[in-house]
Amino acid sequence: MASFLVPEPDPQDASAAELRRLAEQRLARAPETPELTLAEAKYLVHELQVHQAELQIQNEALQQLETKARQALQRLAELHETLEQKVVDRTAELAMAREAAEAANRAKSAFLSHMSHELRTPLNGMMGMTQLALKRATDPVQIDWLKKALRASERLLSVINDVLEISKIEADKMELAQEEFQLGGVLEELTNLFSLQAAQKWLGFEVVIAPDLASRLLVGDAQRLGQILVNLVGNAVKFTEAGTVRVEARVEQELEDGALVRFEVEDTGVGIAQENTARLFQSFEQLDASSTRRNGGTGLGLAICKRLVQMMHGEIGVHSRLGRGSTFWFNARLGASQATHQEVLVPSLTDAREQLRHEFAESSVLLVEDNPINQEVMCALLEDAGLQVAVADNGASALAMCRYADYALILMDVQMPVLDGIQATRGIRQIPGREHTPIIALTAGAFVQDRTRCLNAGMSDHLAKPVDTAALYGTLLKWLRSKPTMPRV
Repeated sequence: MASFLVPEPDPQDASAAELRRLAEQRLARAPETPELTLAEAKYLVHELQVHQAELQIQNEALQQLETKARQALQRLAELHETLEQKVVDRTAELAMAREAAEAANRAKSAFLSHMSHELRTPLNGMMGMTQLALKRATDPVQIDWLKKALRASERLLSVINDVLEISKIEADKMELAQEEFQLGGVLEELTNLFSLQAAQKWLGFEVVIAPDLASRLLVGDAQRLGQILVNLVGNAVKFTEAGTVRVEARVEQELEDGALVRFEVEDTGVGIAQENTARLFQSFEQLDASSTRRNGGTGLGLAICKRLVQMMHGEIGVHSRLGRGSTFWFNARLGASQATHQEVLVPSLTDAREQLRHEFAESSVLLVEDNPINQEVMCALLEDAGLQVAVADNGASALAMCRYADYALILMDVQMPVLDGIQATRGIRQIPGREHTPIIALTAGAFVQDRTRCLNAGMSDHLAKPVDTAALYGTLLKWLRSKPTMPRV
């Protein structure tokens, strides 16, 4: 009977047995307590029942909480699974959107490249033929008409260039050159470009630069720097009816690796209201967008200036008062040349042509061009410089001609039937003795990737159509001088 009333401890559980032994010893030492009365016993039983009911209620509450916790965990698991699926779906959507954006960007680049070629090719013929007609024109009225046609063509080219420039910048395909130049040469070109235009409006035109800065050899992109100045000075002349346009360049801060140069273009023109200055450097913005505005423009010039200045690690801004004129300013970080100061002479159009006639008279040049009008224009320009021209109307013909004749220089179009200029150049480079013949791309492809593609194919240089005559003669002079001997015909 005792075995049922007194549970024996688990022999394997020594701690439980020891606990029971200590409890029995304490009970044995406890003083005797008087026996409970019936009422007290009933009270204790009632209290025990109350406590038991409370425990039961608490147990039910705990069970409910446990059920709710399980349900919450289940919902959390379902929510986590849903979120995971949404993340997967969103990631897939973003990947598809990125692929679509990249495809759209590629399509945009291809379209712009195609449009650049299609617009520049006929424009090159128009401008070239107009220039050739001007050389032979004698009637003053006819000369006036031709000059106006040429200015209209130049304006169209400017619009095309602006649209392509902003597209290249937005697509991060604009790269700045890092070449030695003298700031005096950039400002001299600016003076040659605008002094006559300012004089025709009876405006004063002044360029201020310290002699040591003008002759200092700097490193940067002189062409893009000139482009910024041309935009700012062009606007100053356009919006000034009386007074002076003043251009100043000075060193704002000397740097360990160069200088921070500040440029200011000040005019006495119409000025700009303060509330409108923030809109100036936004793409396609015109302060006067009405159909009755006096001055045209795409609204891209200042936006391009701002992007180019930022690429030069500088800032651009304007101080202006309505009716009191404006001062546009910007600074650009330019590198320092390791060479000593020297005079960098950029030959003018006339000088370059005369030097070609003197040094390379009757040198043989191969023109590879499929467009008959552009053939005629280029032949006239080359012959005017004293060069003898052979013509190939596709890359295959050029490749065959180069196997039997050694040309002093090759002008190579890129997009041509039968065999394009890229493949033709690679083929010419495989001909013994033609490995170092100067091959200059003369193409309507004006993007950075077009130039890179030409150079990677083995071409020596790149000229974009419509061709600038001075740039053409300067480039010819540079590369003809690079050859030790010149073939004669």
